[in-house]
Amino acid sequence: MEINQSDNRGNWSSKVGFILAAAGSAIGLGNIWAYPSKVADNGGAAFILIYILCVFLVGFPIMVSELTIGRKTGKNPVGAFKAFKFSPHFKWIGFWGIVCGFMILAFYNVVAGWTFSYVFEEIFHYFGNEPLKNWFADLGNGHKNAIFSAFFMLLTIAIITGGVAEGIEKATKIMMPMLFAILIIMIGFVFTREGAVEGLVYYLKPDFSKITFDLFFKAMGQAFFSLSLGMGALITYGSYLNKKSNIPEAAFYVTMSDLAIAFLAGLLIIPAMFVAHHNGVNIFDQHGNLLSSTSLVFTALPDLFHSMQPFIGLVSGVMFFLLLSMAALTSTISLLEVPVSYVIDEFKWKRKRAAIGIGLAVLSLSLVISYDLSLIDLFALLFNDIGLPLGGLLISIFLAYVWKTNNAMAEIRSGYSEVDNSFFGKLWPFMVKYVSPLLIGIVFFQTIYSLFS
Repeated sequence: MEINQSDNRGNWSSKVGFILAAAGSAIGLGNIWAYPSKVADNGGAAFILIYILCVFLVGFPIMVSELTIGRKTGKNPVGAFKAFKFSPHFKWIGFWGIVCGFMILAFYNVVAGWTFSYVFEEIFHYFGNEPLKNWFADLGNGHKNAIFSAFFMLLTIAIITGGVAEGIEKATKIMMPMLFAILIIMIGFVFTREGAVEGLVYYLKPDFSKITFDLFFKAMGQAFFSLSLGMGALITYGSYLNKKSNIPEAAFYVTMSDLAIAFLAGLLIIPAMFVAHHNGVNIFDQHGNLLSSTSLVFTALPDLFHSMQPFIGLVSGVMFFLLLSMAALTSTISLLEVPVSYVIDEFKWKRKRAAIGIGLAVLSLSLVISYDLSLIDLFALLFNDIGLPLGGLLISIFLAYVWKTNNAMAEIRSGYSEVDNSFFGKLWPFMVKYVSPLLIGIVFFQTIYSLFS
């Protein structure tokens, strides 16, 4: 099946550029904010092992599927499914992904704004200006939320208007190395503080008694959210790949980058929590359970930075929240690029017009959420917890049973001629036909069942 591709959509300028951009899409607040808390609450290294298993049993095969569909068609998620011409109804798989990405971006943008506002919380704490410090630290302050949501979205729009190579790729080539560097520096610093070793043991010591079906569902959900699966982001990024690109190799590097950042984030956050505990900061609730991710990141860790020698605390706090901000920005870029690519392909809008128009539409919803934070939980449930697994399930079923794995392998072969004799070539078709959809289906229906039980 030959599919015409547009020559004017843009392409990645290098293999490294694509890997960093796709890794940036995958690496976000899910790795640095949510992952460490889930590890700490669910058996330490036992959760890590289950998470890695979920990433390679489900995440990696679906990532390859999305990239392959994207490169084959050279289209956005809706255009990709239309391009196969099997049935006009398949376009709704792509459209569902775009809707999920749009709605996730709307609330994610508010949370991203929180991370950047805390840079100023740390600065004004250092200078002893309590009113301004408290203003920036107030997560429920609708005016503040709206201002920082607008800032974050305008920055995201500015990068997207630059295009694929000059905008997305150039930005992530700068931010991703900085993100790794800040993580390593902060890990080194935290391990000089008392209490860090206790946190390291808590992180790496497995508690196998906590391995349950519920833990498996949590690990699967974390893998989906972390790897940006099911929303068409990787179909879009795959559409900018050239035919010489080795898709399995690229997907492997992206997956390993995501795992590395998640592991390093745990190596930073959990020991830092115990350093905070050693310094008298409460990190447990009244029942002895670890505080929620939001409380840890925006309450316990700032208290830790405030307990340090003032200048060291300032530098540590600013670096940490800049780290979170950069991680968030690499994800907001990919989330906005999905609907922007859709409007460019399907309605022939110029990139600048599409980025500004879609970006402002997202921002309008973010402003509503800024004043009603209860919408975050609702949107996260509908479009993240339910929407992404559903999207991933539909994508895997389409590739395996409609387009067929042998046709997908032919597309992969154009950039990896030895794929048929490789371990990947022998295993991936089986995984994407049987294992991945079965596991995703179990998680999806368990999530639905839990809502009514």
